[in-house]
Amino acid sequence: MSENTITESRGDRVSRKKIIYVDDINFMLLSIKDRLKNHYEIYPAQSAEKMFELLLKVRPDLILLDISMPDTDGFEVIKQLKLVPQYAEIPVIFLTGSNDKKTAVKAFSLGAADILFKPISDATLIERIGYLFNADTQTENQPIVLAVDDSPSILKAVNFVLRDKYKVYTLPQPEALSEILRRLTPDLFLLDCNMPKVSGFDLIEIIRKNPLHDETPIIFLTSEVDRDTVFTALSLGVCDYITKPIDDEVLKEKIALHIKDFMRRRLIRSLAR
Repeated sequence: MSENTITESRGDRVSRKKIIYVDDINFMLLSIKDRLKNHYEIYPAQSAEKMFELLLKVRPDLILLDISMPDTDGFEVIKQLKLVPQYAEIPVIFLTGSNDKKTAVKAFSLGAADILFKPISDATLIERIGYLFNADTQTENQPIVLAVDDSPSILKAVNFVLRDKYKVYTLPQPEALSEILRRLTPDLFLLDCNMPKVSGFDLIEIIRKNPLHDETPIIFLTSEVDRDTVFTALSLGVCDYITKPIDDEVLKEKIALHIKDFMRRRLIRSLAR
């Protein structure tokens, strides 16, 4: 699951994006509204019931949804949204104080666009919402890069370097990759080699079992450059590796090289049919 700069017109409220924010804690509703009011039109709702009442009057571009609520939790709310055709495509970003990977995996499996862990800084909140909106306005011809790393700082750096030329999606929870691939078809994968529960080697197997990705380029991000690690990665289908700390120019050059080669091979296959 990235950040792009926000384009806004503060003087034109009609053109601004609309966000419904659902949280049972009134202080949080007021806080988030205050932090976002200069960028978007914010509609607070203190329960799922209030949210559905708002949806009859307002067509939001995004729903910010707290997970832990006393009456109906966020997981149940998103299930209800997905059952209603006119609401099913509204992107949902979960907000939660439960900073564990099982929560994130469940959120993505239910169709969340992103998940933010409280406390959330203003910069993170604005950037992640901005990326979601800007991703929809990117040209359809931009290649898709999916970066998987348990380090938020690495993911942020990768997105910053690549976002001008590619649609960049970042995923800090490698366990959620299978679910993400049901909704996204990357043209290149950037995988961290060493992650606590699911390594980059484990993710290769998941990717290659997907018939859409038997040849999609995979680049490893690693701090290990010993021969055994590199040989094993290459034997499993990794096309290249980049050592950490990441050099911006090396990252851009290798991404461009392997995506160009992949696009060329895909074009040749399509012409041969």
